[in-house]
Amino acid sequence: MLVEINPNNIDSRLIQQAVESLKKGGIIIFPTDTVYAMGCDLYNKKGLNELARLKNVKLNKANFSIICSDISNLSEYVKQIDRPIFKLLKQHLPGPFTFILTAANEIPKLFDSNKKEIGIRIPDNEIILEVVRHLGNPIATTSLHNEDDQIMDYFADPYTIYEKYDEEVDFIIDGGYGRLEASTVVDCTSGAPEIIREGAGQLIV
Repeated sequence: MLVEINPNNIDSRLIQQAVESLKKGGIIIFPTDTVYAMGCDLYNKKGLNELARLKNVKLNKANFSIICSDISNLSEYVKQIDRPIFKLLKQHLPGPFTFILTAANEIPKLFDSNKKEIGIRIPDNEIILEVVRHLGNPIATTSLHNEDDQIMDYFADPYTIYEKYDEEVDFIIDGGYGRLEASTVVDCTSGAPEIIREGAGQLIV
């Protein structure tokens, strides 16, 4: 199902449809402030397993990030953040970054793994932030492309995404044409922030 949502005039009924899909374990594709991404409810095991299947990995090997709606509720999902790192997050989020932080104890259980880190995204995109707010908790997310893929037009064009993924996922949000650049990934787990992938965001330290 492809649903068009105007980012400047968001229809909350359509947001609620996406949320209902997530609650049932569905996978949605949505716009961010970079390329389009796919995701599921972080607390729905059916959704997590399906997201892993779509990426051709086992859940315990998956490298998913989570999208939060606000920096203030990060403490539920990551261990205590040092003041300089918190300041860095506050300065850059919402924005086109994935910050890798030390995961709180419940995160490995959700992913059936012993992963110690989790990527945190707060995209500067009101559509997906509204979905997360209405859901009431983060969504687990991954990009449509694989790490070694060149980012092609079909990762940014909602109609091409629909043609490619309609039978694979439950709900596709058309929020307009996306960007052809992924987020900048910043590892904050060892004290000083380290850029491990240059992307759309420009880090100011």
